[in-house]
Amino acid sequence: MDGYFGSYLLVAVLLAIGVGIVAVALLANRMLRPSRPTPDKLLTYECGVDPVGEGWAQSQIRYYVFTYLYVVFAVDAVFLFPWATVFAAPGFGMTTLVEMFVFLGFIALGILYAWRKRVLSWT
Repeated sequence: MDGYFGSYLLVAVLLAIGVGIVAVALLANRMLRPSRPTPDKLLTYECGVDPVGEGWAQSQIRYYVFTYLYVVFAVDAVFLFPWATVFAAPGFGMTTLVEMFVFLGFIALGILYAWRKRVLSWT
């Protein structure tokens, strides 16, 4: 296992062992479980209410846009907290300050674009 390809071989062996463990567990589950399907067990169940009508419902695109905007702000927060800790370290002050203003500029451009396209209005 020495050499360049030895580490790749080790990763492949560990991956095969992991896949094998999962496959054995799933196979054992399938062989040991009781299987008695009835129409009541195959019925869709949600919140204690029997389903009425079709399972298809239309959803508006604006909900996805709000989700994407939330993800953008969540990623923004993920970058702001480590930046605040690095900013306090000696020797990183001006560099990290400029980098953060560039990053916040990109975020501001995204918000401005969403505002100009009237994405931020709920109605």
